[in-house]
Amino acid sequence: MVLITFTWRYGGSQVFLYGSFNGWTDQLLMNLVEGSAAVFQRIIDLPPGYHQYKFLIDGTWQVDQEQLCVQDEYGAINNLIFVKESDSTPSALLREDTQSKLVSGFARSMHLEASSSRGLQLEPVMQLSANEIDVSRRRLFMLLSSSRADGLIPNSGKVFALDSEVAVKQAFHIMYEQGLAVMPLWDERNAKISGMLTASDFILILLKLHGSHSMLSNDELERHTVSAWKYEKFQLHAEVSGPMIPPNRRVLLQAGPDDSLKDVALLLLHNKISAVPLLHSPEDESCVQLLHTACLAGISKHICRHFRHSLEYLPLLQQPVGNLPLGQISSIPILDDNGALINVYSRSDVTSLARSNVYARFRLDQMIMAQVLEVLDEASCDRCRTCTRFDSLYKIMELLSDPITRRIVVIDPNTRHVKGIITLRDVFNLLLS
Repeated sequence: MVLITFTWRYGGSQVFLYGSFNGWTDQLLMNLVEGSAAVFQRIIDLPPGYHQYKFLIDGTWQVDQEQLCVQDEYGAINNLIFVKESDSTPSALLREDTQSKLVSGFARSMHLEASSSRGLQLEPVMQLSANEIDVSRRRLFMLLSSSRADGLIPNSGKVFALDSEVAVKQAFHIMYEQGLAVMPLWDERNAKISGMLTASDFILILLKLHGSHSMLSNDELERHTVSAWKYEKFQLHAEVSGPMIPPNRRVLLQAGPDDSLKDVALLLLHNKISAVPLLHSPEDESCVQLLHTACLAGISKHICRHFRHSLEYLPLLQQPVGNLPLGQISSIPILDDNGALINVYSRSDVTSLARSNVYARFRLDQMIMAQVLEVLDEASCDRCRTCTRFDSLYKIMELLSDPITRRIVVIDPNTRHVKGIITLRDVFNLLLS
């Protein structure tokens, strides 16, 4: 047996220690360290081996996020220590980088021990070296370079395009009903795909019209065609950035079926766009065919499918997202009075205002978030997907492979406080940097 000192440094009125070493049944009261107002300790005898533990702070379960953590088979997050037989250093006091080395050295024996029993399956957090990260990136680069864009096309399904002469009102109703944040535009006169209509266009239209009218009328939106709006949009940009490029000379960003997934991903990243049309141009120069709308979600799904049973070949995907430089402000988290996450609102959600013509019945500057959230479909209750910083990059990519899930909110597993937001753009910037 080895004496181990467990420490909780973050205050509280009453602090208890629970652990796998006593079957999680006995609560061990921790004592306030003399002369401190926030540090609690408890010394106990432990046998050599791996042990999970957790703290109960004033009735709330907590883990020490400065120490090594693991996720059990039920998804719960616990702290982890390894006790050596001749250990004279309290392992529960070691920092995460030190414990990671211990876990790395004993990972095989721990895995066998956990697998041979009916106990918890442990997933130790192990830091990768810079060389291991580079190897993972090169292997991923090779996969994407050798994979063609036509591999993104589903075996069965629909591909949507909007007539560029359709009314703005009808266009956004269609986008909302189909659950799409971006749609290709079809130019009937020139028989080609002429551009993309996005949620950002809807935002700009609402802001422009609300800026000069107290309320929107259906007639105003019926008179605005998508092509007319696009022309006005480029005129507005020209006033800010210089002479406008004529619409018939603008270059459409697109991809072909023979392009590599690497090229498609870099096209999306470098131009900061969410999707590109995948077009096939027949040799006889007849009408161009729209095959698919390519996006990062489809490429992520391809990666996950390829490495699903061989993650050891790409260890970067096994890393907890808390160890990686990920996250940005891509949406607005909505919190309750205690700062806990209850929902999230993003640019693509603005198209939900097309439901029952909400945009025509409310002023944007008088609409509160509670009203906005009521507009979202009941079917979209799972749209706010969450993870913890201990979840693997592979798990995040699997979640984001669903086109409906455009971002993952990283939360504290106990308080649900928001720690960050991860999008596929973040993931691919990391993988392809």
